[in-house]
Amino acid sequence: INAEYGATFFFCKEKEKERREEKEQKKKQRRIRRRENMKKIILATGGYDHTIRFWEAQSGICYRTVQYPDSQVNKLEITPDKQYLAAAGYLNIRLFEVATNNPSPVTSFDGHTGNVTAVGFQKDGRWMFSASEDSTLKIWDLRAPGCQREFKCSSAINTAVLHPNQAELISANQNGAIRIWDLNATKYRTELIPEGEVAVRSVTVSSNASLLAAGNNRGNVFVYNLSSSSSTGSSSTSDGSGGGGSGSGSGSGGGGDGISFSHKFEAHKNYLLKALFSPDSKYFATTSADQTAKVWSVNKEKFQISKILTGHQRCWVWDCAFSYDSAYLVTGASDNVARLWDLSSGESVRHYTGHHKAIIAIALHDIEN
Repeated sequence: INAEYGATFFFCKEKEKERREEKEQKKKQRRIRRRENMKKIILATGGYDHTIRFWEAQSGICYRTVQYPDSQVNKLEITPDKQYLAAAGYLNIRLFEVATNNPSPVTSFDGHTGNVTAVGFQKDGRWMFSASEDSTLKIWDLRAPGCQREFKCSSAINTAVLHPNQAELISANQNGAIRIWDLNATKYRTELIPEGEVAVRSVTVSSNASLLAAGNNRGNVFVYNLSSSSSTGSSSTSDGSGGGGSGSGSGSGGGGDGISFSHKFEAHKNYLLKALFSPDSKYFATTSADQTAKVWSVNKEKFQISKILTGHQRCWVWDCAFSYDSAYLVTGASDNVARLWDLSSGESVRHYTGHHKAIIAIALHDIEN
């Protein structure tokens, strides 16, 4: 009996040891996968110190600094294939290699006559768009020299985004207008005026193309329903000097192209600097001169405050970027620090220090190609 008991006890101990070893092995594999995934994340910041910095997202270590001597860095954007980083400054856009230590741009896109305030790429990376305080939108074919298309606006453009349908650009203007430009024509098809001449600082479209949201200098957000909007941008148009189906000064007007005003809400008491839908369209982030970033949950057309992110010190929070899984947000501010926020807890889980002046541009690409 004792011999049988001893054998059974030994067998159980061995099985328990195997289970522990298997559990530890799985933990090790998860750590390895996590490290490998983190290596695939590209996080870059730029700002008023004329530098671009690349960061290890997990450790917070800056592993590469690129000088941008021409001006401050206004905007950053990574190409869909993760090969290049576009940096927009005063008058031009420089394209840098991501995976090398080459300090020089591989090409430059010149032609704007003012600060470049927006830059982005078509989903397959075939062309790039830009916007500027010189009141123009430009389309650049990455395979050919020079600007291929230009759209002239009536005032300085604070930012612009590409509609998910890839056929329309949406500009936010200093004179208080939002214009939706048909890329298959030379005109804008819709103009919205949310709040008179109050400058529209930021505009964003949900990835499911159902909502457009714009934030202005009074901290207000205006939400428009796009669900019945044309998918090709082929609705009525106007020339660059007129108003193509403009909305009312109260923000209640639609564009006449299936765009309808949903509602307005006060997001901040001070300037709203960035508005952004999450990749899954379930969240909406805003940053402000009031030292905070806020995250709102989105249910259809209802926006409800989810988290107020405080941690940047006595400064303007200029820019933000969501992770692809919509679980994290990176913010950059004039305290010279970028922060990574866990949106489930609202806590800052990592900070990125090294800039000597305000961080006003963030680029994050964590999608596996």
